[in-house]
Amino acid sequence: MTTSCIRTLFILVFILSAQLVLSQESFLFYLQPQLALNYNVTSSYSHNFTLSSRNFIYREDKFKLEGRNFDISHFSNFKTGVNTSFGAGLMYRFRKLFDNTRTNELRFTQQLNTTSRPMVVRYGHRWRTEQRFFPDVTVHRFRYRFTLDFPLEGEKVDINEAYLILNTEALLSVASSRGAQYDQRFTAALGWLLEEKVQLQAGLEYRLEDYTRNTHPVLFLNSSLILSL
Repeated sequence: MTTSCIRTLFILVFILSAQLVLSQESFLFYLQPQLALNYNVTSSYSHNFTLSSRNFIYREDKFKLEGRNFDISHFSNFKTGVNTSFGAGLMYRFRKLFDNTRTNELRFTQQLNTTSRPMVVRYGHRWRTEQRFFPDVTVHRFRYRFTLDFPLEGEKVDINEAYLILNTEALLSVASSRGAQYDQRFTAALGWLLEEKVQLQAGLEYRLEDYTRNTHPVLFLNSSLILSL
C-alpha cells in the first residue's frame, strides 16, 4: 500500500469518525501537539524530555479552540536486553493556568517495554503503572498497550520515508472512595523520518473513557516532533 493510499485512508477515517462522534452529546475533541527530545547517555541508558499542550477543538456542541492543560515530563529508560527495557518518569500537568477551578497534577510512572520484529512489522508490548497526585486524592492507574509499526516502503525506514503506527491500550484507574474506571484507547498515526535524528508523527486517537458506567467518547488530533541527540 502506497503512502498516498494511506493518507487517503486517514482522511476517510477522520471524516467518518467525526460524523460518528459529533452526534454524541458528551463528545470532546482535542488538539494535542508535542515536542520530544531523546538523549542517549550510554548504549543502555537514555533520557526523554517532552513538552505537550492539550487544547479543546470541540465541546459543548460547538467548535472552539481553548487551552486545557500543559505538560512537562521526563523519562529515563534502561535497556535490559536487545528487545527489553524498563523505565521511570515524572510529569507535571498545569491545569490552573487555563481554569482556576481545576487543580494541577503530579504523576510518577514506571514501565516495562518489550519489542520483537520477526519480519518487517515490529510488535511492541508496554506495561505501565502510574501514581497521579491531586490535592484531594491519589489515583493509581494500570495500563497495557499493544503496538504495531512498519515502514510503508521497503523493509526499513530511510530518510524522507514514512511509517505507520497502530496501537490499542487498556487502562484501569482506582482511588480511595471511588469506583474503578476502565478506559480503552485506539491510535493510528503516520510518521516521517525527516532526517537521521528528526521524526514527525501525526494521527488520531479515539478514547472510550469510563466505558463500564458512563461512557465518554474523546477524539484527539495528535502531532509530535521528535528530536534525537
